[in-house]
Amino acid sequence: MAEVLPVGRFPAFLSSRKTLFTVLWISAFGSVFLWQRDIVGAGFSMFGKVWPGRTMSEGRAFDFNMTEFGAVGDGVTDNTAAFERAVSAISKLGKKGGARLNVPPGKWLTAPFNLTSHMTLFLAEDAEIIGIQDENRWPLMPPLPSYGYGREHRGPRYGSLIHGQNLTDVVITGNNGTINGQGQSWWKKYRQKLLNHTRGPLVQIMWSNDIVIANITLRDSPFWTFHPYDCKNVTVRNVTILAPVFEAPNTDGIDPDSCEDMVIEDCYISVGDDAIAIKSGWDQYGIAYGRPSRNILIRNLIVRSMVSAGVSIGSEMSGGVSNVTVENLIVWSSRRAVRIKTAAGRGGYVRDITYRNLTFNDARVGIVVKTDYNEHPDLDFDKNALPVLENISFTGVRGEGVRVPVRIHGSEDIPVRNVTFRDMNVGITYKKKHVFQCAFVQGRVIGTIFPAPCENLDIYDEDERLVKLSTAQNATDIDYGV
Repeated sequence: MAEVLPVGRFPAFLSSRKTLFTVLWISAFGSVFLWQRDIVGAGFSMFGKVWPGRTMSEGRAFDFNMTEFGAVGDGVTDNTAAFERAVSAISKLGKKGGARLNVPPGKWLTAPFNLTSHMTLFLAEDAEIIGIQDENRWPLMPPLPSYGYGREHRGPRYGSLIHGQNLTDVVITGNNGTINGQGQSWWKKYRQKLLNHTRGPLVQIMWSNDIVIANITLRDSPFWTFHPYDCKNVTVRNVTILAPVFEAPNTDGIDPDSCEDMVIEDCYISVGDDAIAIKSGWDQYGIAYGRPSRNILIRNLIVRSMVSAGVSIGSEMSGGVSNVTVENLIVWSSRRAVRIKTAAGRGGYVRDITYRNLTFNDARVGIVVKTDYNEHPDLDFDKNALPVLENISFTGVRGEGVRVPVRIHGSEDIPVRNVTFRDMNVGITYKKKHVFQCAFVQGRVIGTIFPAPCENLDIYDEDERLVKLSTAQNATDIDYGV
């Protein structure tokens, strides 16, 4: 079972020698939370663009309770028809301000259902929406256009437990109620190769705008947990996302996919794959679809991923990813902390990516860039479609118990350009010489960092004056055995 850890409370895994460091950092982290909350209402600036803070509607014109539609929260009664009746009633009220659907305490078993525009789904404390485990009750949908035949199998894919398409003004919130996908049976059948279609997410919103997910818990998704696809103006705030850290395949926490203007903040995520993975389509299908993920702010998170990474970009990034900021992030007890992954055939780009105020505790690898992630939808991808990786900065990186702090694996065909490191001090567990690993990387280090950087990078002093120009940008010092 995945552990339940409230947002803002640090996991009790630290040894005594780390305690003071952690307490001090958490105090600073908490003050940042408060500061960030203060500026949300006034809007924030990123890459010169001022975005208004997205807030939930103060109230809807109408309120409904699930019991009004015949629902029974006993964990046994099938409430699918009740949810469908409730959503149908709300769909008629859009021009009047929409409605809030209250889910009271109880266990509300249901098959997948759709949302509608101008709707708030409100889960009370101790309310739990539970997904029916019989996959025959989960509808089949066409493959995503930017993924070709389908992510796991050719042909149709399973829909999500809670789904929406072409919507505007949708809020899923509550007093920390839960949406539970009961993914255990899906994971087992997937491992046993008993499924004929790609598994469905827990919550998927497609081709929509003005979406808020806040103050709830999402757990045990069959597949990716929250998957906004080709959406604009999405906010995820104060959400806990849980799945077992092992034996829960592909249970990514949040996967922004071809999304624009998105904020993810104040969340705790511990899952069986990437806590966050920013995507924009897969190989030739993503290139043809041509919708980038851009203008994404990720801040004030505590995340864990024992099999993948805390925050990833890719590997499906063929539509491009740009203007992403990741700040005030704690990654603990994880295989990797932050990662960019791509390959020949992806095309697209990853550019203008800013990481700042990162803390890694007990991570095998801290910062990863991988350019040979060779997983493809079919054999028709263009091997000459080479992604561009450029303008990536890391400022304020701290950590303890990290085996390899940096591994940036560019290649002759896919070099990594204009990478900057500044203010970095990561305690390492492996005393081997090559723990800052690079290949085909161009960039710079400003000031003194620890561990010592690879020879590929230019060295500047604290005042950004050139000290040493690298002549070894194409040098290779990658050791996956470390």
